[in-house]
Parts: sequence; C-alpha cells; structure tokens
Amino acid sequence: MAKSTPQDWLTHNDRKKRGVPEGLWMLCEGCGSTVFRKDIEDNLRVCPECDHHLYVPAAVRIAQLLDEDSFEEWHKGLSSCDPLEFTDRKSYPDRLVAEQNKTGLTEACVVGRGYMRGRPLVFGLTDAGFIMGSMGSVVGEKLTRAIEEATRLQLPLVIVSGSGGGARMHEGILSLMQMGKVSAALARFDQSGGLFISVLTNPTMGGVAASFASLGDFVIAEPKALIGFAGPRVIKATVKIELPDGFQTSEFLLQFGFVDRIIRRHNLRSEVARLIDYCGQ
Repeated sequence: MAKSTPQDWLTHNDRKKRGVPEGLWMLCEGCGSTVFRKDIEDNLRVCPECDHHLYVPAAVRIAQLLDEDSFEEWHKGLSSCDPLEFTDRKSYPDRLVAEQNKTGLTEACVVGRGYMRGRPLVFGLTDAGFIMGSMGSVVGEKLTRAIEEATRLQLPLVIVSGSGGGARMHEGILSLMQMGKVSAALARFDQSGGLFISVLTNPTMGGVAASFASLGDFVIAEPKALIGFAGPRVIKATVKIELPDGFQTSEFLLQFGFVDRIIRRHNLRSEVARLIDYCGQ
C-alpha cells in the first residue's frame, strides 16, 4: 500500500467537495420550515410540520383520489384559439404552448370518468399550474360536456377546483360566458336528480368560486384554502377597513355556511365516497 506524501495532504483540499443534491429539501409555504421533499410527497404533499396543504398537480390529484388505472380522460385534444389576438409580454398562443410544456396538460382543466373506492363517477378538476387555473373557453366547454355526460349516464359528479385566476382575460367575454354555461349545465344536472360534490382547494378564486365551485350539493374544502372572488388585499384596499383574522379561508367560510365541511387530504377520498353512498348514488 502506497504511503501518502505531504504533497497529497496539501492538495487534499483542492478536491471537488460532494454537495447535497438539489431538490432534496423544500421550503413549506405555510410555516417556512425546510422539509425533506420525500416526506412531503409521502404525506400527500402536506407539510408534516404544520399540516399546510401544498399545491398538487392534476396527475397527482387524480392518483390520490381515484382508483388505480380507473381514470378515462375525455376531450384531451381540446385547445384554446386566440379570438382576440391577445398579446402581453408574449402572444396568447405562445403562452399556451409554454404552459403546455411546463405542465404536460393541454389546458387548465381535466375531465373524465373513473372510480373512487369502487364507485363510478364523472370527475373533473382545474389545475392552478396552468395560467393559474383560469377559466377560458376550453375549460368551460370541457366542464359542460362532463356535466352533460354525467346527466346522461346518471352518475355522481365530483369537481376539484384549484383556480386562482378566475376568468381568463386573454379570451375576454368568451371566458366570462363560461360561468353561465357551466352553471346552466349544473342546473339541468340537478333537475335530473344528479349529485354534485364540489371540492375547493387552495386557491379557489374569481369566476370559478363565483360559479360552479359554489353550486355543489356538498361543498367541501381542504384546510386553510383561500376561497373567494377578489383577494383579501384587493378587498382591503377597496373597503379601507381591517379584515377579520382568517378572512376567506376554509375555516372562516365554514362558520358562515359557505363551506359544508373541511376535510384533510388524507381523508378526502374515503369521505367523498361515503357521501356518494349516503346519497344513494
């Protein structure tokens, strides 16, 4: 075995140090703690320190709630046009392509049919990762078609809302009219005796909160989700008064009857399935 020399010791500090691999740790948005990322993922993307419910991408949300390999996605190929030829920092078509590459989604909404603990249902969600989950014409169209199919098949309907963008300004009035279109489809679904369970996550704001997200037979929310039309900062600046503690959170809205129940993510799948059984669907 070769002996080390003084020169070996002198050059030892020149060797490249092994750093901690990137992405192992993440900062919790709720408590500010640095948490091991795997612990977050294993805990359904809920902080083990403060129970803050972090953002969940569409594919992960589907895997958490529906039975394995049971989801059949509908209308995946629908994509928005550019009716207003809208441009801000980039053109609307370029923005859509960038969002599609970032999220792997064609739009901010995913709909289809699946099973939840063996119960067949029609399922939809909006994803805040795609232009803040804003409701453009394709989002409204996909939700409307899903509701109409739930009416035809006589299946319960579950929509998980995660939209911080409200109506999509890039499409103007075509975006705003989706609120009425989806709400009208839900009215017909209700008249046919259908069961609609609306699940509100952080954030559920703007036109989504003001339309279909608030129309469920049961309105369920995850803990500490931000829910409302305009944000707290906008309201405070407008009315010029101090807002109550916890304003526009799930817990605040539960006190005033806007939300029926608050359910932690770990129990959401079983509790929604229980509601479907309770209503005889």
